Amino acid sequence: MRNLLRALLVSMAAFLAFPAQGAGGVAFVTDLKGEVSVDGTSRPMLMSELAKGQKVVVAKDSLLAVMFIQSGKEYLLKGPADYTIGERDIASGIGMPPVARETAWRANNQVLVKVAQTSSASIRMRSFAPPKAEPKARLEFPIRGAVTQLQPTLRWTLPEGTAQADVTIAVAGKEDKPFARAKVGGTSHRFPAKLQPDTEYAWSVAVAGQEIGTARFRTLPAAALQDAQKRRPAEKAEFSDRLMYALLLQEMGAVQEAQEAWAKLAQERSDLPELANLAK
Repeated sequence: MRNLLRALLVSMAAFLAFPAQGAGGVAFVTDLKGEVSVDGTSRPMLMSELAKGQKVVVAKDSLLAVMFIQSGKEYLLKGPADYTIGERDIASGIGMPPVARETAWRANNQVLVKVAQTSSASIRMRSFAPPKAEPKARLEFPIRGAVTQLQPTLRWTLPEGTAQADVTIAVAGKEDKPFARAKVGGTSHRFPAKLQPDTEYAWSVAVAGQEIGTARFRTLPAAALQDAQKRRPAEKAEFSDRLMYALLLQEMGAVQEAQEAWAKLAQERSDLPELANLAK
């Protein structure tokens, strides 16, 4: 499990375009609020890696949540207090002791947790071009990557006043033999028949005989689908559990679902600009 997490730390660093640290990290940041410093200098970033022996100071009315890579155990550190990162746990100095929590991401499962990795001295967030004006009629979801359900809800936009749309879905490469068709009065549709795991599909929407767009997506393999469903957190789950699920979606290739998860987290936590960057 440790090796899996280590590989994913590096993978997420590449995704965000900043350098990964070495193999010395034992934990990473899953939440922080207020004034927090590591080794007397910088404030860590969300999902930044922490190494054994590092000193953490949490100011009054502030907090830091840390999850250990090997065990998946999370510790909540509340200020005013100071702490030292250990191999498997956290030692407290002056102030409140750390509060431990077992999570669903602990060892001996096959969850692929994708964690961003930063250095306290240098962070280069990915730059994004300004958004382009979107056409009034377009496909919205899914238009790239994978989906975590075998009955995904397809979504699109249409100009006001548009009546019905013809929606078609087919196995990619076999568009001449549609898997299903439907006439829809709104801008979303969930086909009653289930798709097949680990299969690429093409879908399109047409209005009055004019196609407004076509896109492709794939369903996850059966094991990954089960994992995604099992790990899906409740709406009011702990922040770190929802964070980890967004990372899992990203790793699985469900990029649009991951972006939606990042966007919800970013809306909830405007104090963490890292989330807004991931939601773009």
